[in-house]
Amino acid sequence: MSIKYTQEHEWVRIDDLQAAVVGITVHAQDALGDVVFVDLPEVGKSYGQGEVAGVVESVKAAADIYMPLTGEVVEVNESLRNDPSLANSDPLDTGWFFKIRVADASQLDALLDAAAYDAFTQNA
Repeated sequence: MSIKYTQEHEWVRIDDLQAAVVGITVHAQDALGDVVFVDLPEVGKSYGQGEVAGVVESVKAAADIYMPLTGEVVEVNESLRNDPSLANSDPLDTGWFFKIRVADASQLDALLDAAAYDAFTQNA
């Protein structure tokens, strides 16, 4: 299992070569504050890397959720839809947003590992 990060503050966890789980980072949820609503993508819809796939709204702001890798949405987190605060209380586990079938695994090479993401957020 490998986790990579985007400069737009999404994380993607590769569970196997065909599936990836996507969510927002701890840094993102800290910046947003209390999450009150999520607009999750439609299952079966395909997105290119970097395309807007959803929206997260908090008491402070709204932010787009970008697709970290090209792929098709195969599942959304209904628990998050029903309880958006999971994005705050457990952003790296139960607060995941959606799962995708990865179309091009080579795109992982352009994403940040944990050390690079930490350095990026320190300089942001």
